[in-house]
Amino acid sequence: MPINYTVSVTNRCMSRCKTCNVYENLVKDLTLEEYEKIFRQIGKDPYWFTFSGGEQFQRKDFADIVKTAYKYCKPKIINIPCNGILHNVIPETVQEIVTSCPESRIILNLSLDEVGERHDEIRGFKRNWELAMATYKELKKIKAKNFELGIHTVISKHNVKRFPEIYKELIKLNPDSYITEIAEKRIELGTMNEDITPSLEDYRRAIHFLKANTKSFKGFSKIIQAFRSNYYDFVIEVLKKETQVLPCFSGFASAQISPDGEVWPCCIRGDTMGSLRDHNYNFKKIWFTSEKAKQIRQSIKNKECHCPLANAAYTTMFHNWKTLFKVGMKVIRS
Repeated sequence: MPINYTVSVTNRCMSRCKTCNVYENLVKDLTLEEYEKIFRQIGKDPYWFTFSGGEQFQRKDFADIVKTAYKYCKPKIINIPCNGILHNVIPETVQEIVTSCPESRIILNLSLDEVGERHDEIRGFKRNWELAMATYKELKKIKAKNFELGIHTVISKHNVKRFPEIYKELIKLNPDSYITEIAEKRIELGTMNEDITPSLEDYRRAIHFLKANTKSFKGFSKIIQAFRSNYYDFVIEVLKKETQVLPCFSGFASAQISPDGEVWPCCIRGDTMGSLRDHNYNFKKIWFTSEKAKQIRQSIKNKECHCPLANAAYTTMFHNWKTLFKVGMKVIRS
């Protein structure tokens, strides 16, 4: 069974980002009752849950979905990215999740790709920066040992050349952690025909700056930062060699559940192993007996795909002893 799950709870989103068209693919979202059946079947195998969208805070039952996952699965980490627009909803919802899931580390990553009006332009939503700052201010007031407030930047052709200036401004907000991800062509996001991925040289320059200027974080954030440092090197190698630089564990140790209940190995491929709605919400049945799942795993094993997807890369690196050794040494030295 996977240890890392990405659960996309909706494709609905108010943003019109230059790096994402997920809002164009509206589907019949799983209900809270359906999620309860799914999480009950999955059981306590997961270590890491990422709840994504769309903008998941548009769902009025989002906190209940997360709490249901916690009830049945007890993941050690619950990661939630968001655009920060719903400033009157997000802080209260996050507080409810943090309080209700005391044994999980709750990581809220606010997505900020630029500063001020430039951020609004990339995200396709007026006042996004202003509203995100209001959200951030309120989230900073949450004081709990199991809560971490981070900032997440998607590095694309639209901001890569300004990355040093962007980072210098964002780090002034004093987040608990700061991470970046490269803009990619994804089936899930409807970006297969979009020219959004920065060139290898531009990305390399941005990452060299980031690694040279990254502030020191404490506790669990220090471990995540060490993994991220290796992830950035991993991305550069994937862009350069255009192949899997480490054996990929998507479809083996990580999986994604789409808003309408399709089980994917990852959001890059977006090919379904089976529909939870068609299999009585039994994830294990799809995972272990689906012929399509076997075909997808063989395709991944044969290196018929490659990508720098961060969530999948984490799991892949976690299964590589050389990477774990490098991460451990960085944590010790930092």
